[in-house]
Formats: sequence, C-alpha cells, structure tokens
Amino acid sequence: MPAKPGDWASTPSSWERGADVTLLDPLADEPFDPAPLAEVLTDPGVEIVLHAGRQDVGLLRRLWRCDIHNVFDTQVAAGFAGMRAQLSYEGLLREVLDVRLRKTASFTRWDRRPLSPEQLEYAREDVLHLLALATALQDRLRALGRLEWAREECAYLEQISDERDIDTIFGRLPRVNSLDPGQRAVARELVEWREGLAERGNRPVSSVLQDATLVEVAKRRPQTSERLSQIRGLHESTLRRRGREILEAVARGREREGIPVEGERPTQPDTADAPLIALAEALVRARAAKAELAYELLATRADLQRIVTAVRNADGDGAAVDPDVRTLQGWRREVIGAELLDLLAGRRSLRVGPGLDVEVDG
Repeated sequence: MPAKPGDWASTPSSWERGADVTLLDPLADEPFDPAPLAEVLTDPGVEIVLHAGRQDVGLLRRLWRCDIHNVFDTQVAAGFAGMRAQLSYEGLLREVLDVRLRKTASFTRWDRRPLSPEQLEYAREDVLHLLALATALQDRLRALGRLEWAREECAYLEQISDERDIDTIFGRLPRVNSLDPGQRAVARELVEWREGLAERGNRPVSSVLQDATLVEVAKRRPQTSERLSQIRGLHESTLRRRGREILEAVARGREREGIPVEGERPTQPDTADAPLIALAEALVRARAAKAELAYELLATRADLQRIVTAVRNADGDGAAVDPDVRTLQGWRREVIGAELLDLLAGRRSLRVGPGLDVEVDG
C-alpha cells in the first residue's frame, strides 16, 4: 500500500474513508510479478511504512532482489515517543489512535488457498490505519525533537538481510575461537550441514541444533552413537532423527584441513565485569526513563559488555575508548554514551535519591 506523504488527511477517520487498500498475494495460483511493487520499494521519494519490518525487509531484499529505501517503522518510532520498544501493532493503534482491531482470523490457516473473505478483510484491516499511525507518530516525534533520531534508526533497517553467510555464522559461534584447528574444522562442517537442513525444511536453525551444542559436538568429535548421546544438549528426539547425520558431518569435518584462528583472539569478558555492567545498565535505564525513551534503543547488555571490556583494556581511561558500539555513536552518544564512559572512568557516580530515584553525581 505505497503512498506519498500528503496523500491522506491528518485525522484517522478521514484517512479511513479515503483509503485505497490493495491486497497482493504472491502465493496465489496465478503468476505474480513483483517488479512493479519492487520499483516502488526502491524509490527514495516514496516513504515505505512498516510495523516491526525487520523480517519483511530481509525477506523482500532476498526474494525480490531489491533494496528498500526511505523506511519508517512504527514500532521503532514508538520507542522514541515514550512507549515500550516491542509494542505490538494492535497495542500501538489502541494507544495512539484509540483504534481496536478485530483479530478474528489470527489463527486461521494462511498457507491454504484461496484465502477466505474473512482472511482478506483481516489483511485489509491490518494495514488500513498504518499510514495514519505513522503520521501521528511523526507529529509526536517532531514535537519532541526526535523525528530525525527515529529516521536514523529506521535507516538501519534498509540494510537488513536474512541471507545467512556461513563464514559469519561460524565466526559468531560461542567459544569457537577456543577450539583447536581440527575442532574448528568439524564445527564449520556442522554449520554447513545445519544450515542446509534448516533451509530445506524451512525451519529455524536452532530447531536443528543449538549453537552451544554444536560447539560441544565439535569439541568432542564423537565417532559413535554412544559417545554422541553423552553430549549435553542433544535430546533423545534429536538423536533418533539426526544422530546419524551428525556423526557423518563430524566424520567429514575430521577429513577437512584444520582452521586456525586468524589474527588475535578477541578479548574475553572478565568475571569482574558483571558489577560494572550492572552499574552501567542502571545509568542507562535511569536516563532512558528520564528521557521517556525505550531502554532497548539505547543499549543492549552485549553493547555494555563491549564498552566495559574496551574500558578495561584501556586501563580504565574511558576518554580513550571508542569501540564500534552503537551506544557511543550519533544521538545515543549525546543521550548516554559520553556519560557512560565518564561513569566507567570514575568521573561520575550514581546514588539513590528521594523516592528511590537514581541520581548522577559529577
């Protein structure tokens, strides 16, 4: 349902009366040509409004081979407008526009064709209010001076891809760099086997074999079903269905050339980091609450771990730290990043004030 800003009235009721919703079904029996819609999605002059569109963008980029520009995600925008970060579309409509959806077809079979009239009406209603919602959020963010922050965050979605690169997946396995070259070769073979099986079955890779279990199998390199069954994390159902395939993948991995760790091993988290991360998180949450921003927009626990590790490696001199972490970049640095480095360098401190509020000294 592409549209350009200004094509609808500012109030939900007038927008609904003039709404033109077109339903497109790429799974229908008749041939579906995505080219006309793909052309609209790639036009930077057309604003593409989505809700929780990360997976949508990744899927369309892969299947239609098109780059999507000028995205505005209403779920992302809600976090900048003082609402929680993962607010559902239904909840957001109710909170912003006082609109309630009739979720009558949520649990029907959407893989069957043709779709029923009830399903078609459900699909239509699911986007009927989306542009009005975007307009209301943009007005609110403009008044708060945060519209450009939200647009900056939405711009990251344009680069989302759901194509899974084997090298990247292998490199992100937990503790994979602690394995020796032969074990790493087995881990690489297991990754390739797991990805292929998941793709053929159209299922999440985690349902085939969890990352931690995969690394443990690679570490032990079992050659028999009995040895394989002794590895924690492998359930009986997995052993029955996939035990033989796992052993075959391990055998292939044993035949591969070893894969040494390239370059320096990344610095591992220190056991003493936990209280520092908790302290940093307290500051982030306090600032998020004060600014009426969703906490998740400012920093994740992984972001805080990287910052703490970088400060530790810089001998506690937070001023010299500038790791490639989003919390220390752009608008986030202004809101929390610089202050967070000051806290970890000892130039600021936290205390509990009246009403159990967290206050910052320094």
